[in-house]
Amino acid sequence: MLNKRFQRRFTPLAGAALWLCLANSAVAVAVADIKAETEAESERCAVDDLEREVCLEAPASRIAALSPGATELAFAAGAGSNVVAVVEHSDYPPAAKALPSVGDYNRIDLEALVGLEPDLVIGWVTGNPDEQLKTLKSLDMAVFYIEPRTTEAVASALGRLAHLAGSDAVGREEAERFRDGMAELKARYSEREPVSVFYQVWDAPLMSINKEHLIGRAIEDCGGVNVFGDQPRLVPRLDDEAVLQANPDVIITGRSGDADSDDKSSAWLAHWQQYPGMTAVAEGNLFTVPADWLVRPTPRFLQGAEALCERLDRARHGNEHE
Repeated sequence: MLNKRFQRRFTPLAGAALWLCLANSAVAVAVADIKAETEAESERCAVDDLEREVCLEAPASRIAALSPGATELAFAAGAGSNVVAVVEHSDYPPAAKALPSVGDYNRIDLEALVGLEPDLVIGWVTGNPDEQLKTLKSLDMAVFYIEPRTTEAVASALGRLAHLAGSDAVGREEAERFRDGMAELKARYSEREPVSVFYQVWDAPLMSINKEHLIGRAIEDCGGVNVFGDQPRLVPRLDDEAVLQANPDVIITGRSGDADSDDKSSAWLAHWQQYPGMTAVAEGNLFTVPADWLVRPTPRFLQGAEALCERLDRARHGNEHE
């Protein structure tokens, strides 16, 4: 039982004041909890291809993509409207052509880039100058390194970039579409009759790719055998003699644009005509595919892989589809 002194002090008004105080405290705690949860939800973290965790306080709203492939990935991940800077040759999707360019992928205009105040920079592990990316990190810019070398890594990059930009649903959907498409392609072609392949990346110096390269993996998925797959370098340098000794069934190279051919790729293939005894030349198995579809690790790689598989299948059937 309350004593009289306490009863005199515990008036209805005092009780109401006490209740209000307790209620305000509860509200303050609840608001603090909600604020903490909101801040935790707005923070975005992802691990890049150098296995570094990159965290942003909020979803990226100003993105700089420092390679044409990074630009494509950002758009495909649903973050295209947030891209504020690209580099030369960032021509896909078409909207990317209108964005400010901050140099070439191998030489960035740091002053122009910093002036655009990006809150996320997508760097290319082996393409962008390491010193320049380190300079950006020293300025407390969030640099997210990418270099997908497998089809799963391409899908993963889509998801991670989408998460950093707050477009998770779009990134997941595009990643699954790409995974499913590549899996279907592999199931359809990988067990077909093997076809030996020389994929020409460049002419002077003559270069190809090994089996660890993304294009090398696509050749395997298409049922092809990369004649330089066991080379230790990702992009080995060769000479004509090495190709003659390998004697591939197919020679294939990239062309610019989506046209059937261009002067460069036609000239590259014409070069091999001087060796009529080579199987690829004798059988007429000299092909091109749009280079950007294969050299950029983006969802369009699926189109490139489909074109590659189709060329190899034509070689299997004696070019009867031509």
